[in-house]
Amino acid sequence: MSNGMTLHQLRILWAVAHAKSLTQASKQLGLAQPTVSQQIAKLEESLGTPLFDRIGNRLTLTGGGEFLLRKAETILAQADEAETGLRALSDGSRGPIVLGALNSIAQAVLPRTLARMSEKFPHVEIDVHELPPGEALDMLYGRQINVAVLSVNSLSGDSVAYPSVDVCKDPYVLATPVGLDLSNVGDVESDLDSRAQGILNRCVQFRFGSAHQARVAQWYRDVLPRHQVVAQVGTYEVALALVEAGLGVALVPALTVHARLNVSLYRVKRPERHTVALVPQQYRRVEPYATFLRLLAEEGAAIELPAIEATPPFLAREAGSDASEPAKVV
Repeated sequence: MSNGMTLHQLRILWAVAHAKSLTQASKQLGLAQPTVSQQIAKLEESLGTPLFDRIGNRLTLTGGGEFLLRKAETILAQADEAETGLRALSDGSRGPIVLGALNSIAQAVLPRTLARMSEKFPHVEIDVHELPPGEALDMLYGRQINVAVLSVNSLSGDSVAYPSVDVCKDPYVLATPVGLDLSNVGDVESDLDSRAQGILNRCVQFRFGSAHQARVAQWYRDVLPRHQVVAQVGTYEVALALVEAGLGVALVPALTVHARLNVSLYRVKRPERHTVALVPQQYRRVEPYATFLRLLAEEGAAIELPAIEATPPFLAREAGSDASEPAKVV
């Protein structure tokens, strides 16, 4: 006899419906892939109707699956909201707010945001995970974090199934060692000596594994066709440390550069980095999440950028155009 569907099964349905594959859904949920498949099969058996069409490792919703997904989104949102409300009513217990954020944004925005939060909600715990955008989005879909703070530019062109709150925008800059003066350089080969050319053509790049990484690599090919990659790194902090040591140059968002770094920054012709907070709709209506999101947006809008020099003449043209659109957020 059927036991009916469970919240656990609906969470699995929701994750599988939004993931690109069963493997990705399993990662988001923190479950083994056979467990995910078994739970979907049990839910279909319980309801007496197929919810997915199976093509290899990819599952596509049937008409019945699309109907249940719409209902599941409402049910899961209400369950999360009820759980949050009950925690708030317990003896001073609120939270924790589990946040996944880019390291640079965490450093630039979170300290003042959390200082103001502690005045309003002194008992709220903030659990901060420093995550790259793709991993933060996976953990949000898997309901392992409540809020994901990430750059829209770094996501793929697929729509993201979460409302967003604007946090901040910062321009991309070319970080160079102090002493490499690019302000009047119109032609790299004729306006710079061989030593300066050597530094400018040594580039530190990133292994982010995203479409954004490919766009940055194309930018280097366009503006510095003689460049060579001297290092590939996983964080902006490491890249900037290498630049400061004179190893080469790096294209980075301005907010990744803190005051202690001894580097020069030049504005470039690229779209700004647009940082948003992605959050399930139900969390926007209840405290302390509503206040946290409001303060995060206020502090993001108030951020002061580091000193940035004007775009050098040789960079004052469009380069590395973004062929692939960033994700759409709602």
